[in-house]
Parts: sequence; structure tokens; C-alpha cells
Amino acid sequence: MKWGVVTFPGSLDDGDVLYALREVMGQDAISLWHKDERLYGAQCVVLPGGFSYGDYLRCGALARFAPIMNSVARLAREGGLILGICNGFQVLCEARLLPGALMRNCSLSFVCERVTLRVENAATALTRLLSPGELIRLPIKHGEGRYVAPEQELRQLEQRGQVLLRYADADGEIRPRANPNGSVNAIAAVANERFNVFGLMPHPEHAIEPCLGGTDGLKLFGSLLRDA
Repeated sequence: MKWGVVTFPGSLDDGDVLYALREVMGQDAISLWHKDERLYGAQCVVLPGGFSYGDYLRCGALARFAPIMNSVARLAREGGLILGICNGFQVLCEARLLPGALMRNCSLSFVCERVTLRVENAATALTRLLSPGELIRLPIKHGEGRYVAPEQELRQLEQRGQVLLRYADADGEIRPRANPNGSVNAIAAVANERFNVFGLMPHPEHAIEPCLGGTDGLKLFGSLLRDA
């Protein structure tokens, strides 16, 4: 699989994603600039974390108009794989490639910590190497990570299995104290209806080597490879 990692003005984790893909996983991964109008053969595109366009207006609100996003949307329509991490998740929601929106954390403060996540749907391209109910640990770092959606849309997400990961405690229980941002239903990751576009607030690229505190992020990247 050929990967493309988009860099917007204000992206922070594009280099980390490229390192994870190239150096740790040995993949063919290229950097894509926000003004590019082509994907240069990328079959899976990653929108990384950061503060695209300084988060002016709303997180992801300006990035969704970048020229590269026309090609990203086209790839999504054609069934290609798209992964949005943190700010990338926000961009995909603003572009309506994913349902819902990301709002300011309930605490009104930036959170940076390692969280426990419970796998809700292990039958997707992003989660095939995991098991239902499995717990993984990934870091988060965001100020606007509270996932919300209209009630009807939320019901449909749950019924279709589009909720992939939830914030949980060490025992796998969904409790308020384990929800770092106040996301509705403790949602940490979702997919679109076709299950080829994915968004998650935690950062798998920061959990790829033991020296980083864990390697659970490789299970997500590896799942996408297995689906290729």
C-alpha cells in the first residue's frame, strides 16, 4: 500500500506519522502538501494532528477548503482509505466525510494524557487486528475533542457499528471519570457508513515503540495494511 500524509499550515504530527509508517513499519509513504491537487497514487491518506490554519474559526473549518481535500473526498468516494487523527478527525467532520463534530472539552482546558480505549467494532479496516472489548492505550492531546452528534444521527451510528473506540477505565467500564473530554457516549473514534473513512482523537503514531510507552498504535496502522 502507498500512503500519503497531508501537511497543512499548523500540522504538528505529520512527521511522526511518516516516521511510524516508513521507519517502523517499512511502508511506502509520501508527504502531501495542502495545496497539492493530486494524491500521487496514495491508496490510504492520513490527515494528521496539529492546528491546521491556526484553528481559526473552528478546528478544521479552513483546512476542509484546502485544494488537497477535493482529492481526499474523491478517494473516499472511490472506496480508498482515509484516516484522520485528532485535528485530522476535526477536518473530516468539517468536510462532512465523517458524521458529527468535535467541540471544546467539557473542562474548557487542554488535555494531554494516556487513555484507555475499549474496542467496540473489530470488523473494520482500522480495527481488524483487535478484538471486541479489547483494551488499548493511546495518548491524547487536544482542547477540542468532545465528540457530539444529533440524537438521530447518534442512534444510527450506534446501530450501524460506526462507533469503533470508546474511552474506558482500566477495567473496560464506560464511566464519566474515564472520559477525558466529555464526548457523548464516550466516543473516541468513528467510521463513515462505508467504513473506509475513519477518525479518532487519540494518537496511534505516538504509540509505536516501547520507549514511547506502548505499541498499541501499530495495531491500528497494521489493520489498515491487512485490509489492503
